[in-house]
Amino acid sequence: MRCLGIDYGAKRIGLAHGDEVGVATPLPAVLEPAGEARWARLGEVIKARRITDLVVGYPYNMDGSAGFKAKEVDAFVTGLRTRFSLPVHLVDETLTSYAAESSIRKKDRRGVRDSGLIDSRAATIILQDFLDQKPPPQLTENP
Repeated sequence: MRCLGIDYGAKRIGLAHGDEVGVATPLPAVLEPAGEARWARLGEVIKARRITDLVVGYPYNMDGSAGFKAKEVDAFVTGLRTRFSLPVHLVDETLTSYAAESSIRKKDRRGVRDSGLIDSRAATIILQDFLDQKPPPQLTENP
């Protein structure tokens, strides 16, 4: 399994990569504006990393109901399924952006916001949550 973690945003899309080792690592965020350039960039990453599964952060409220951005994410997920024909897994993204932003020193936050670093760190947290739910790979003995 080769997963791409995605923290969807209207301005930036944070990305992270993980595989059977079970460790999520951040990738550069998609900074292209909405439209075909954005989809093309995602396609490049999916192809280059030979992605088999997409893991998308889903905006739930603290009470478990769908958040106000849920319809926007739903449309994005429909686009992912249509364009890439890969399984899409939804993971609760509650407080991931907060956790990602908290991992950066306060004085440095303003400068990195537009770079997508916070978004990709959030995608890393989302993907790691997903990978942690998967059972570890079975070791095979060599005869």
